[in-house]
Amino acid sequence: MKYEIEFLPVGNGEKSGDAILIRWEESQDNYKVMVVDGGTKESGKKIVEHIKTYYETTHVDYVVNTHPDQDHASGLSVVMEELTVGELWIHRPWNYTKQIIDHFHDGRITENSLKERLQKSFSYVYPLEVLAIEKKIPIKEPYQGSKIGIFEVLSPKKDWYLYDLIPQFNKTPQAKSIFTEAYDYVKETVLNWIDEDLHIETLSEDGETSADNESSTILYAVINKKGILFTGDAGIKALDKAYSYKPQIADNLKFIQVPHHGSKRNVSPTVLDNILGEKGQGFNKTAFISASSKSSSHPRQSVVNAFIRRGCDVKSTKGNTKRHYSGMPEREGWSKAESLPFKKRFQE
Repeated sequence: MKYEIEFLPVGNGEKSGDAILIRWEESQDNYKVMVVDGGTKESGKKIVEHIKTYYETTHVDYVVNTHPDQDHASGLSVVMEELTVGELWIHRPWNYTKQIIDHFHDGRITENSLKERLQKSFSYVYPLEVLAIEKKIPIKEPYQGSKIGIFEVLSPKKDWYLYDLIPQFNKTPQAKSIFTEAYDYVKETVLNWIDEDLHIETLSEDGETSADNESSTILYAVINKKGILFTGDAGIKALDKAYSYKPQIADNLKFIQVPHHGSKRNVSPTVLDNILGEKGQGFNKTAFISASSKSSSHPRQSVVNAFIRRGCDVKSTKGNTKRHYSGMPEREGWSKAESLPFKKRFQE
């Protein structure tokens, strides 16, 4: 089965996003196209141009939004407006207010007000639902066990998403305080000199990310006996749950998306050992990172080092499209992407 995976660049400032294309040959000369997250509106236009130019089609079989961040969801509206779409996969928590309202512990909230709050907090996803209904595109929800073409959803499990994660979303009533957000920012931006080698790792076991990020759809498929894993902005909890649900992902994993643009709060040594295998392997896997061209915090070198330790050839967008493929023809004028280096001394 021929396939290609492409990470298009998103953003040119500090903030990073995801815009991912996957195309595979389902049968001879019959290809399926999937878009996983669409970055910004500008990214959405680039996705449309890319699909028309290189895939020579105006149809996308599956559009998937992993979670409701602007830099993941916004560009998908452009894809849906300018191309035909077979299925839209999004989470729609506003349709479950009756089931989840008691988990908000606020007697002032009514079902209608909670529905409005959720639709407002999912301000880049809810319009996708409206657009899909207008265009009569089937809408499905990516919960654990769902099948999207050849891909299976490993996380989130529906109950965990609705009853645990949604009440904790930063954009829902239990928002983070300004102080907490400021503290998190300082923690991410203060730099210290770090010393590592192939056997000394400084990555923490107890990194934490937001419920928004933990809600990311994690996708897994096997093509030509090669495991492929997309993680969105998932954190340690979600990755651990995905592994517990399907530990077989560790048996043949050959391609992985580094979670949350290479943030050190989203992975731990134990989670990476489970999914990628223990340290000291030769290169036998590929890892892609979507990071803005001018981002100083994405990717973190300790994360790059951690993936390299476990046999990954790591590449980052940093303003350029990165392509991983098997059986597909070379593209004229495209050169091989450079790998990120392992560093023994760096600032974080």
